[in-house]
Order: sequence, then structure tokens, then C-alpha cells
Amino acid sequence: MSDLRQPLPEATAQPNLQSRRLPPYRGIVAVDAKDFTGYAAVQHGEISRAIPQLLQTSFARAGLSDVWEDRRFPDSTGDGYVFGFDPGAMPFVIHPWLHTLQDVLTEFNVHSAGAVRIRLRVSLHIGPLPDSGEEFDGNGTPRNDTHRLLDSRPVKAMLAASSENITQVAAILSDRCYQDAVASGYTGRHTDHFIEVPATVEGKRFEQRAWLYVPVPSGRLYDRKILGARVVDDQEARRAQQEDTQRGNGQRPSYRTVTSRADRGNINHGTVHGGQSVRNVDVAGDYVGGNKSGTVHGNQGDTVHGDKNESR
Repeated sequence: MSDLRQPLPEATAQPNLQSRRLPPYRGIVAVDAKDFTGYAAVQHGEISRAIPQLLQTSFARAGLSDVWEDRRFPDSTGDGYVFGFDPGAMPFVIHPWLHTLQDVLTEFNVHSAGAVRIRLRVSLHIGPLPDSGEEFDGNGTPRNDTHRLLDSRPVKAMLAASSENITQVAAILSDRCYQDAVASGYTGRHTDHFIEVPATVEGKRFEQRAWLYVPVPSGRLYDRKILGARVVDDQEARRAQQEDTQRGNGQRPSYRTVTSRADRGNINHGTVHGGQSVRNVDVAGDYVGGNKSGTVHGNQGDTVHGDKNESR
């Protein structure tokens, strides 16, 4: 008969009762495959095995084999992978690794002949996490937030709205990661390559400032359903200011003609220089429609493809 009076595990100490040392800071990278559940169950194991192999190859090609070899608390999530690393390497993980990952996935998808296409969302974050070599290391708020960012609407919609033949990687950086590694000037990518977004997760109480980065973009980056109306309006205001400056210098502002389409939504009304295109994006199998008013967090309303320049 087994002994039913085994000692219970020691309870975790309550927070804020005494001061303790912070755990070491770690960079965190998490990836997730788009449309994993859309493949037959027999293919899931193949995809799960391929993802860490593709990551290893991409780190090696980017000259960052040490980041992969020295990874901390690695874990396969079935349709993805996560691990911690020395945060000092974060600028190199942002660039050139993300661009190299794009190249490796492009090569893989070409050779897979359409049998299995792997397109990845990537989340990057920095924060204090337990890392003493124990089984349950790596758990904490920064790890949770990394996965929330990975599941957030902007990065999901960005990958869904882009061409599967062109864009294989869409990344989202936490604000801490962006401020420490990009805004500080340590990353070999200009800040204009990054787009600020409100990151929200459907069904979760989560909203954070974050930054999208797409190494090889396709389609429209400034999309109201992806970025939210406030973000797009800010981008258009900057364009309008540039055009006013051009007029003041005696230059004629350039307008581009774009095509328009609104299968499941409403075409915007107003004065438009050139053509205008509106179409809905299928995110996780759902078409999103509705009205755009105020700040939109996530995917709402119609998507405008092309420049929309109202007369001023």
C-alpha cells in the first residue's frame, strides 16, 4: 500500500513580502507556424521536427551558431519553439537572423514542392527569468508575454495578409526589446523598418505596445485591420506633412493609382487622388468586416490597399 502521507511540495513564496535578487535577464525568442492545424495530423510530426532544424540552420547561416548552441530552457510547442539566450545578442537576432530565417524558409518551401509550407510568426522579448538549470526554468511574466505577443492580432494578420510566395516571416518585438536593441541604435536596421502596433489577443486580457518587423514585406503594410486606425492615421498624417512641404518647395506631390476591391466590405467615400482598393483579410479562417471609427485594436473594418490622399 502506498504511503498517502507524502509531503506536499513547498509553496511558492508570496510576492512583496521580502526583497530578493532578480533572476538573470534573458532574451526570449518564440516561433509559431502559420496554419499548423490546417495540415493533416500525419504531417504534424514532420512540421514539429522541421522547425528546430530550420532554426538551427538559420542561426548558423547568420553567423550566430553560439546563440543556438547556448540556448536556455528550450521547448518545443508542437507548432513552434521557444528558448532563452544572452540578451546581448538581441540586436543580431533582430538583424541579420530574421532576414536569414526568411531566406531559409523560402528555400525550404521551394524544395518542399507545396507538400508542406512553413511560414513563421516570431516574437522577441527581454526580461528576468529563472535560469539555474532546473527543469522548470524559464517560466515567468516575460515568457508569458512573449507567447501573448506571438498570438496577438497584428502579427497574425500581417502574415495572413501577405503573399505566401514572398513573405515567410513576420516578427513582433516587445517594446522593451525595441527600445533596448533598436531605438538605441544597436541593431543594423533603421527604426523606419519597424511599425508600432497595439498588440491584443482575442479572449485574453492583454494589450501592450509592440513593434512589427517584416524582413521581406508584400502587400500593404499600413492596413487598418492590422495596425488599427490610429496607427494608420498617424502614417497618413506624416505623408500629408511631407506633401505640404513639397508644395511649399514648389514641387508637385506624387499620387499613385491603386486598384479597389470590396468583396465583403464597404468602399470608403471621399475625394481620392488615383484609384482606391478595399478588401477584407482572412485571419484564422474568418473574414473581418465592420466600421472604422476611432482607434481600432486588432482587425476591424475594411482594408485600404494603396495610398489614400484626401484633398486638403
